[in-house]
Amino acid sequence: MAIKVIGAGWGRTGTYALKIALEQIGFGPCYHMAEVIANGERRGHWEAIARGDKPDWSRVFEGFGATVDWPACNYYRDIMAAYPDAKVLLTTRPAADWYDSASTTIFTDKVRAFGGPFLERLFADSVGADLSDRAASMAAFDRHNAEVRASVPASRLLEFSPAQGWAPLCAWLGVPAPETPFPRLNTKEEYQARLAAV
Repeated sequence: MAIKVIGAGWGRTGTYALKIALEQIGFGPCYHMAEVIANGERRGHWEAIARGDKPDWSRVFEGFGATVDWPACNYYRDIMAAYPDAKVLLTTRPAADWYDSASTTIFTDKVRAFGGPFLERLFADSVGADLSDRAASMAAFDRHNAEVRASVPASRLLEFSPAQGWAPLCAWLGVPAPETPFPRLNTKEEYQARLAAV
């Protein structure tokens, strides 16, 4: 199985809802940070990549048809080169909304302690070393999105917000839109409730 859709958007831009949506319309299984957290071998892949090892993308994504979220979104250009027929999906939202969500979910001390050095390095390499710096984090978010827009040919890129629903995503992928509502999952409130229960 080859990767057909590469998610270049950072976490907290609707990536978990998108994972479920892509699986629903035939582009799954979809690789997401949830798979890394649940599987130590997958985490080992990314730790090796972060150390500079040359990745075997076919092994990293074995059994998956798409990828979204961190850590893969940090390597979207390399993954594009490995899968030249794959399309690139940039999930977006206003930078202030993204930071408000991230700072109260994935950037919290509890999540960072659970993720350990792996997560700290992942965030440092993308967002920056000081996740409490709202302005710098938002600037990094906007910079990443601008780099994606500049790096990916327009014919290969869809900029998308899950709030748009099925129509633009399914038209771009050439599949029928489901009659069910677009998934709305892993909201800030749901994430915070799960954190409180841990």
